[in-house]
Amino acid sequence: MFKEVNSNPDFPKLENNLLEKWDKNNTVEEYRNKNTDSGKTFSFIDGPITANNPMGVHHAWGRTYKDLFQRFYTMLGHEQRYQNGFDCQGLWVEVEVEKALGFKSKKEIQDFGVEKFVNLCKERVNKYSAIQRDQSIRLGYWMDWEDSYFTMSDENNYAIWGFLKQMNQSGNIYKGTDVVPWSGRSGTSYSQMEIIEGRKLVAHKSVFIKFKLKNKNNEYALVWTTTPWTLTSNVSLLINKNLNYAKCKLKNGEIYYVAEKNIKYQRLEKEFKEKREWVEGVPKLKTIAQLFNERGGYTVEKIIKGSEMIGWEYEGPYDEFKAAKINGGFPFTNEQLKDKKINAIKCHKIYDGGKDQEGNDVVTSGEGTGIVHTAPGCGDIDYKIGQKNNLVALAPLDEEANFIENFDWLKGKNATNSKTIELILEDLKNKDLLFYTELYPHIYPHCWRSGDELVFRLVDEWYINMDWRDDIKKSVDEINWVPSWGKQREHEWLNNMGDWMISKKRFWGLALPIWQFEDNSFYVVGSKEELKKLAVEGWEEFDGNSPHRPWIDKIKIKHPDTGLIGTRVLDVGNPWLDAGIVGFSTLQYRTNKEYWNKWFPADLISESFPGQFRNWFYSYLTMGTAISKKTPTKNIFSYALVRDESGAEMHKSQGNAIWFDDAAEDIGVDVIRWLYTRQNPEINLRFGPSIANEIRRQVIIPIWNIYSFFTNYAILDKFTPPADFKSPTPTNLMDKWILAEMKETSEMVKEYLILYQPDKAALSIENFINLLSNWYIRRNRRRFWKSGKFENNTKIDHDKYSAYETLYFVLITLSKIMSPIIPFITDEIYCNLTTEANWKKNSVHMEDFPVFNKKNKEDEKLQIATRAAMRISSLGRSARSKTQIKVRQPINNLLFKSKQQIDPKYLEMIKEQVKDEVNVKNVDIVDESYKLSETNITLNKSVLGPKIGNKMGDLIKELNNLDHNLLIKNLQKTDSININDIELSTKDFNIEHDNLKDTEFIEDNNYEVSIETKLNSSLIDEGSARELIHSIQNLRKNSGFNISDKIIMTYNSDEYLKNIINKFQSHISEEILAKNIIFKQSKTEGSSFQINNSNIVISLEISN
Repeated sequence: MFKEVNSNPDFPKLENNLLEKWDKNNTVEEYRNKNTDSGKTFSFIDGPITANNPMGVHHAWGRTYKDLFQRFYTMLGHEQRYQNGFDCQGLWVEVEVEKALGFKSKKEIQDFGVEKFVNLCKERVNKYSAIQRDQSIRLGYWMDWEDSYFTMSDENNYAIWGFLKQMNQSGNIYKGTDVVPWSGRSGTSYSQMEIIEGRKLVAHKSVFIKFKLKNKNNEYALVWTTTPWTLTSNVSLLINKNLNYAKCKLKNGEIYYVAEKNIKYQRLEKEFKEKREWVEGVPKLKTIAQLFNERGGYTVEKIIKGSEMIGWEYEGPYDEFKAAKINGGFPFTNEQLKDKKINAIKCHKIYDGGKDQEGNDVVTSGEGTGIVHTAPGCGDIDYKIGQKNNLVALAPLDEEANFIENFDWLKGKNATNSKTIELILEDLKNKDLLFYTELYPHIYPHCWRSGDELVFRLVDEWYINMDWRDDIKKSVDEINWVPSWGKQREHEWLNNMGDWMISKKRFWGLALPIWQFEDNSFYVVGSKEELKKLAVEGWEEFDGNSPHRPWIDKIKIKHPDTGLIGTRVLDVGNPWLDAGIVGFSTLQYRTNKEYWNKWFPADLISESFPGQFRNWFYSYLTMGTAISKKTPTKNIFSYALVRDESGAEMHKSQGNAIWFDDAAEDIGVDVIRWLYTRQNPEINLRFGPSIANEIRRQVIIPIWNIYSFFTNYAILDKFTPPADFKSPTPTNLMDKWILAEMKETSEMVKEYLILYQPDKAALSIENFINLLSNWYIRRNRRRFWKSGKFENNTKIDHDKYSAYETLYFVLITLSKIMSPIIPFITDEIYCNLTTEANWKKNSVHMEDFPVFNKKNKEDEKLQIATRAAMRISSLGRSARSKTQIKVRQPINNLLFKSKQQIDPKYLEMIKEQVKDEVNVKNVDIVDESYKLSETNITLNKSVLGPKIGNKMGDLIKELNNLDHNLLIKNLQKTDSININDIELSTKDFNIEHDNLKDTEFIEDNNYEVSIETKLNSSLIDEGSARELIHSIQNLRKNSGFNISDKIIMTYNSDEYLKNIINKFQSHISEEILAKNIIFKQSKTEGSSFQINNSNIVISLEISN
């Protein structure tokens, strides 16, 4: 027998109880082994979660999708691996360990000891991977938690070695000198992938600087920059040869050259007005004209082409620094320029900026002055321009972003420190070079983990040449992207990215397997075995340790060709190498090719899309395509970001971050998972208690209430599960209809999940729950309330049994199709309802996805008819509401016209359902609209005017002579009509309906409905009786009576209500389960009600 269901459960407590049950019964292990050797596989390769902190609700969104799809394909009979991944290496872990130690610089780590620091990083990963494992289990994420992969594993690292060896053998690994984004706090560079993650809106102190032109009297190039520290390393100025430049003379006699269009240009005007990408407190930016006018005004003496300025020489703002005088540049020396005795000062000329790699002008009009200061050692574009024009480079910063030697009084000062900037500005002011200072809001790169502002620094790094990216593009084209625009986004990244910078000057991460030699050659080691073979020193100290710093740093190798002895570069790898290799390291690629071929390529990979097109998707596709020479996944499913309830980003500092543990115990996991699943994955998800409560109210509570309703009545009536679980074959039309809807919903859910559209699957289930609760259950309650139990030797009411059998089948089927989304309550429902079934499984999660025969035409006709009854009823209730007729007040007539084809054999069913739903005595269908309303048709002049011009007048006259009812009838048949040789469609008319006498008309796209609003005394009396029944039923509920309790009702009322009770006593007694209704002449203690301006006092008691 079923256990009784609590109608108001504690869902988080229920979930925790189920976790204990699953653990005790080894349910997850049984689930994982369900399809072993089934002959069908579904290969999901997990994008590893960073094992660095507890999970937030944003992590749970992605993990819900991953679990959902795997559960679904398990139900379809596919064998799977169920392998979770933990991302272990990289700066994100290092930063947290640094915080715990109180370190603020890279040097402190070196002083502390690399070995101790790396071991602390490992400890942190182990700690938080265990926490995330437990949180994932709480989410209902069923994986093989004893077989999770860790990107810090030896296998993962050595697999990357193999990839890098392959890249080097194809000539794609190289060491390059370039200006890259750099974190002084972390002492490392950032790749193109990472820099985008940390872009922040900030206000920098920007400056207009005077560059004195040589061989010209009191003339200056006016330059604007947002990074004053780079002026210390200025080498050249850039203009656009095609722009016009104005020679502007100020009242004090100084002459400035600026782009003509820039003089009065309102900089960031739109951003200031809309306060979009604007920093609070920053005033409106001034135009150059305003700045000139503040100095007494100006006149434009001459307009020249930029091309005329090319070659002009100037004096740099920091030519007194030793660095500016060092031939060949500093600290990186261009030997050819050194031999020619060329230094920064000798490069001080104006050059044309030319075009960037996308063909856009480097120097444009608008922001700034149209003259750009370039420091090839401090900017990536500047460096490329310096190489193009054979200029030296001054790279002023060390790895902590402090100025180095030969930058004189700035040595040791930090470039991003505001005090340093102030010193530079004060110095420029003292030199009379500072024209104007302002706060300028813009997006600027910051470290995406530590949060510190990045600089651009000239350094040596290791790269993978990506000129073979067309191979990756072919893979991109062969993948099914969800959302579909993901393909274009990935192509955009591949088109615009540079070579892949794979090195970082840090400690915890993949130790790049690159050894350098005294002749500047290098060698890439491809495996541990090869390393052992080549090692000439340090192997004993390394052996037994993981291939990380500092142990691997001790190994020296002998070059197999030259015999030179080399040491490993101290760099660690870009962490996206760690995640990109998992299609090989987790599938035994190096040791068991048969196993790898079974599971590669992946059927699915999935992560959040804002960053992964340039991060994990990119690295996985790049490494997978390079190694396997085939497309490494068939499908990529991605999703947006989680925001708070207002749509704002979640941050601990803002107090709006929600941790997963709190959400799970306060809200419940099933509610959270449903919220995630129903969300359009392309749109940011808003998360919070009020939104979750709405999901609970709309979905979780209704399905629980249906389950509770069925189970508690089934216990009362002693209903037991059928001997075989198969779709019933009822004769009752309502049962037939809900089974047809159930089958259709099940097939829709299956189709949507195969298409990776979980939101549509969830919404189709929500629609079915609404039909089940608000139509089937509500309209069939009386069938369950009928007297009689299903016991041996008792006569069975077959209609009652059919209702039970049908709802039982629907609940079991619904628990199955919902189980991938909400694994907890579906298992609770399933297990309780199958307790005594001989066909049961140990859990709903052992069941296969339901399979139904193709829906037949009769099912479709019945569905159309039933939905017609629902819609006509809804329109009828709306018409009642417009006329303020109460719902319990019967009305006499309802007429409807259907624009949809309805099978005639279901018309009586429709009429009966509408009668009951709308509380109307008579329902009829009509075929002419004029029987429902007075139709008034006029021409839509705004639409027709441009088409027919002066024919409008004649057309209006002709329209007035026509029968509008006939016209509407013809329009409804053909959607068009010809008047005066003019073809007119429905949109060419304005169609209005007026109510006929004593009626109210309403319509939608498919139905027209008219109700009679006139009430006679008999209808009014019946309405009073219904209001009375409703009041008594509420009184029963509030008195705490059971649904089956028989009662005695005692009352005192005025004559009107006494007559109503006498007139409808039999009906009232039946509805309120009264054995007796007693009128008391004297005043009665009880509850008072007013019905149709008449008063009544009622007292109820349970009958013996």
